[in-house]
Amino acid sequence: MAPSWGPCPVVVAALWLAFCSWGHTDSGTEEYLKRAHSLTKPYQGLGASSSGTFWDISGNTMVTAHYVRLTPDLQSKQGAIWNRVACLMRDWEMQVHFKIHGQGKKNLNGDGIAVWYTKDRMQPGLVFGSKDLFSGLGIFLDTYPNEEKQHESKKRRYTPSTQRIFPYISAMVNNGSLSYDHSRDGRPTTIGGCTALVRNLNHDTFVVIRYLKRRLTVMIDIDGKNEWKDCIDIPGIRLPMGYYFGASSATGDLTDNHDVISVKVYELTVEKSPDEEEEDEVLIPSVDNFSLLGDDLESEPMSGVTLFFISFFSLVGLMLLAVIGIIVFQKWQEQSRKRFY
Repeated sequence: MAPSWGPCPVVVAALWLAFCSWGHTDSGTEEYLKRAHSLTKPYQGLGASSSGTFWDISGNTMVTAHYVRLTPDLQSKQGAIWNRVACLMRDWEMQVHFKIHGQGKKNLNGDGIAVWYTKDRMQPGLVFGSKDLFSGLGIFLDTYPNEEKQHESKKRRYTPSTQRIFPYISAMVNNGSLSYDHSRDGRPTTIGGCTALVRNLNHDTFVVIRYLKRRLTVMIDIDGKNEWKDCIDIPGIRLPMGYYFGASSATGDLTDNHDVISVKVYELTVEKSPDEEEEDEVLIPSVDNFSLLGDDLESEPMSGVTLFFISFFSLVGLMLLAVIGIIVFQKWQEQSRKRFY
């Protein structure tokens, strides 16, 4: 007679699943997958009104068996996904598996995807399909260079050290008082960024956003090598708990398919000093020592005609000064002779 194992297989399976949910980062930080904040295939019940799902959809978002399409490759569309569960973790990591693709040629496509950790959710607006004047963190995968195109038409350009190559990833922390300037690609309020050529790739593309010990780190895996590359690393970031994770997208005259394949959120645990443990709770999002950026534009080069007139009038001015000097000298000589005689 075979022995009876009772509930042991169930216990072993549960322990195995728990073990698989844990991981270790290179820095010794432990991470634990939070299913209430994660979105993976087959997206069962996504957007349904029942309490069995943790995510909502809005706008033109379309759910398929393989991806969640925030916007199709059509004009004037917008869509979003938002987690229903507020994040009560002090330290966390958000991994987003995404795909941006379409028929448009380079720099004739738009607009990109925004990944959010914000106080408000499910509020459409002008910032990649979500509301402006948000409170929290926005990570923008921007695929169209609005400001660069405007400056090209005016024959102006940024300095080589500040010029952006698109697609470009940037970050913004907002307390609800700052407006994202879409026409300038968010430059005045950007706290960091990097170039990320993510369109029309035949391999998987990922972005990871880590908030650990009040430090924001953004890394990308877009080369198909299963390797993370640094994009943003900024200390002194203060984000409150109780905000919501989300992602949104929008198209205008230019278009793209903006797809989210998965969202995985991990709770991070790491040893902290007594001072770090006693840090006050953050109530308002902020960045230490942050100031709004200027435009960093090169001065517009002068045309040949402008240079000619500047040179001409400068020469005329010098000649006039020389004539005046000669006249004054002659007058002085005459007066000197009169006094002598």
